[in-house]
Amino acid sequence: MESPTKSNKKKIVFVTNSRADYGKLKPLMKALKDLDSKHPLSNQIAYRIFVCGMHLLEKYGNTYIEILKDGFEHVVLNKPYENEISMDLALANTIMQFSSFIVQEKPDLIIVHGDRIESLACAIVASFNNILCAHVEGGEVSGTLDESIRHSVSKLAHIHYVCNQQAEQNLIQMGEKMECIFNIGSSDIDAMLGDLPSFEEVERYYYQIKRFKKDYAILIYHPVVSETIELPRHIFEVLEGVRASLKNFVVIYPNNDLGSNIILKALEGLKGDRHFISFPSMRFEYFLTLLKNAAFIIGNSSCGIREAGVYGVPCINCGTRQHNRSDAEHIINVKEDKDEIAIAIKKAHRLKSVLKKSSHFGQGDSVKRFLASLTSELFDTPTQKSFVVRKVSG
Repeated sequence: MESPTKSNKKKIVFVTNSRADYGKLKPLMKALKDLDSKHPLSNQIAYRIFVCGMHLLEKYGNTYIEILKDGFEHVVLNKPYENEISMDLALANTIMQFSSFIVQEKPDLIIVHGDRIESLACAIVASFNNILCAHVEGGEVSGTLDESIRHSVSKLAHIHYVCNQQAEQNLIQMGEKMECIFNIGSSDIDAMLGDLPSFEEVERYYYQIKRFKKDYAILIYHPVVSETIELPRHIFEVLEGVRASLKNFVVIYPNNDLGSNIILKALEGLKGDRHFISFPSMRFEYFLTLLKNAAFIIGNSSCGIREAGVYGVPCINCGTRQHNRSDAEHIINVKEDKDEIAIAIKKAHRLKSVLKKSSHFGQGDSVKRFLASLTSELFDTPTQKSFVVRKVSG
């Protein structure tokens, strides 16, 4: 697309703060980047990408580099903060820098994703500056502090791109306008059902995996901010459970929430164990290929709840982080307990052969639905929000 400096174009700013939300936003951003010159939107929409949070931390692989490798232009890098800081300081840091950014850019629409603190910060800035804000994947529940952040972002946002009917209904229950909610499905499913790298290509890029000979599971365990006191015991139990299985595991580092250093220190104990290979991060499409071919995924990442089901891969969901998420048939819920985990691993192997692929979070047509929503009427959405009161029956 042309430079977003032309005043006749509506300018959209995408905010991405981690490898996780980039995988969800990338199909939407790519759709705008690759618009054919004959497409009606090609002369109407311009984009910027504001990169912040974990993307800029060397410890987590400097994943902003992947954004640049993907050929996106108009990428602005936020000044990084420390590897692990409290959520309130991360909120304040992002508010200050994003506020300065939008004063210069003057966007017409800001698009944020999910439940990260940086998304809340940017939604606050949009609201205080009378700029339209769209929230991707609002209306979902988990049961932790992340859920409170997600709902807070939704209440600040004017436009909602949800993944399923339940999320849409939840937003309606929260007083959001029905005409401002677009059920587009989960946009990463577009990539999941598209052309992915071959497993052989993944092995060439992440050559260490080759020694597992396609016999492995995936481990991703994030901190739960409200459970930092219990975290050392939780990660100990999880690692003891997977160690005892004598299975091979590809381990992906956690996010940088408070408590992440505790997990990273525990993961250091896996060095030298031939059954474990750890990566700070992984290219999104390569991770999808890895997930698609995994025996199962274990931990507390949302990709076990959402993406694993698309491929019919069992998920052993540990603890409370995804407590109120979809309870689909591919999910085995356990406590952070090594004995429960040992039983669940055996169950996951039996489950793998009978699981059906899930379409609970979309059909792979999110990009098409997203582009269809970008009408002049959308940009005319009032920035002054009002709570829609719905009468209670009975």
